[in-house]
Amino acid sequence: MNSELKEEIPRIIGKYTSGKEGPLLFVTGGIHGNEPSGVKALEKVFSELEKTQPEIKGTIVGVAGNKMALNQNKRYIDEDLNRTWTEENVNQEKKDSHEKKEMFEIIELLEKFSEKDFTKRYFLDCHTTSSPSLPYVSVQEVNDNDEWAHKFPTYIIRGFSDIITGDIDHYLSRIGMTGFVFEAGQHTDKRSVENHEGVIWLALKEACGLDLDNISTYPDCVNRFAEKNAPPQKTFEIIHRHGLEDGDIFEMQPGYENFQKIEKGELLAKQNGNEVKSEWDAYIFMPLYQAQGNDGFFIVQEV
Repeated sequence: MNSELKEEIPRIIGKYTSGKEGPLLFVTGGIHGNEPSGVKALEKVFSELEKTQPEIKGTIVGVAGNKMALNQNKRYIDEDLNRTWTEENVNQEKKDSHEKKEMFEIIELLEKFSEKDFTKRYFLDCHTTSSPSLPYVSVQEVNDNDEWAHKFPTYIIRGFSDIITGDIDHYLSRIGMTGFVFEAGQHTDKRSVENHEGVIWLALKEACGLDLDNISTYPDCVNRFAEKNAPPQKTFEIIHRHGLEDGDIFEMQPGYENFQKIEKGELLAKQNGNEVKSEWDAYIFMPLYQAQGNDGFFIVQEV
């Protein structure tokens, strides 16, 4: 399988069913165009499903997010596609940016897989981070999302979607689907593709009753994530967001990784020439090491 993305990325990366009644597993990759790992993992998964034709209950669909941004390896074209899914934007049906057009295309596609045709609808939104990171699940505590997230063997973060509105998992949870965001690691790390592939296979097992023994790439396709790359399951909650205004000059101190321990008084960043110091003994989460974005960093504590 070519590790580079194809020139024109189709909206539906793949769809697979063995015709049995069951749930929908709706997997999105590349909602941010500089995060192609989920798309590459979906290509691998569908290639293997087509080859081995295992029996599953229900249907899995793999969907590319920001197609134009993926082709240009940019986070977004006009605005962040993972901030457009507000109730207001969805209700107004205005397509006044490239990302809103792509959002409505994805909504239209999802409407073809309506609730009445499935026993339940699950989602999995695949992302990566700008700085090195252990793989983790980000879950919103609504529906049965949290219970579902705890079936997966890695760090779990609660509360991110309560701080950031307009992300796709907010929308999917709002329409009654069960799921979470999975952050697989750093954007260009090959382990990110391994982790995305592993979590998709595990989601197929948990949601659609797939017997993983029927997959020719098993157990490697799962164990690279579950045993080699993922930390033991722990649950964290966000206690602070350091937000940025347009025009701020923000520079994180070098070398911070997700879930790194920090101490009160530690210099974390410089913003408009001023020092930003930690007010907590806790862990740093999502330190910003890229040009685009309005979240400087988050602070998390173990639950």
